[in-house]
Amino acid sequence: MAFESFGEFLQMGGYGFYVWLSFFLSFLVIAGVALDAALGRRRLQRQSQTLQRRKRRLAKRQQSPVKESTR
Repeated sequence: MAFESFGEFLQMGGYGFYVWLSFFLSFLVIAGVALDAALGRRRLQRQSQTLQRRKRRLAKRQQSPVKESTR
């Protein structure tokens, strides 16, 4: 479909409101999914690092001799 002017392009033959609203909402949803994926990846990396540190600390404690408490 060819349009004579930019205004006709925006109006989309009378359906411009629905076309551009759909386009905008689709863009927002896709951007939200991308943002959620990026933040989820960062959160997963932090959790993984925390778990690795915890495992190293536990391994270090198990290797060191256990001190008896004197009460």
